Amino acid sequence: MENQELSDRFKIQDLLADYCHAIDTQNFEALDDIFTADAFVDYTAVGGAKGNLEETKTYLSKALSKFSGMQHMLGLPQIKISGDTATGRTVCFNPMVLQRDGAPHVFFVGIWYVDELVRTDEGWRIKHRAEEFCYFHNFPSDFTPADPT
Repeated sequence: MENQELSDRFKIQDLLADYCHAIDTQNFEALDDIFTADAFVDYTAVGGAKGNLEETKTYLSKALSKFSGMQHMLGLPQIKISGDTATGRTVCFNPMVLQRDGAPHVFFVGIWYVDELVRTDEGWRIKHRAEEFCYFHNFPSDFTPADPT
């Protein structure tokens, strides 16, 4: 493996971690440095929205305000680089915390992020992200996600 490919892999891994940090801290403006301006994001596999970057930031702001805590934890990503483009598939284990009758209710979401990435003048960015559903555990029966529209 050449030095450039190693460097690209580390930069892409950092980008994936930056996404998790932005989501978990609800700093949605940070997504401008993670996605391309023309990115398309699809969260429909877990009942969420799909759309461009601005629509995604608006949706996330609304949908994640219901939670008192969350941690997007990634497994080692599968990254395939071809010049200035790359694909990635990364497992995400995501505990989510809702307050129920004054007590925390923790449930778990298991997904994969499936990404198309491009090298830009500003560095690697996600151009397309889709979630693939794996499981919910301890999902509250009375919970309704934010309306994806």
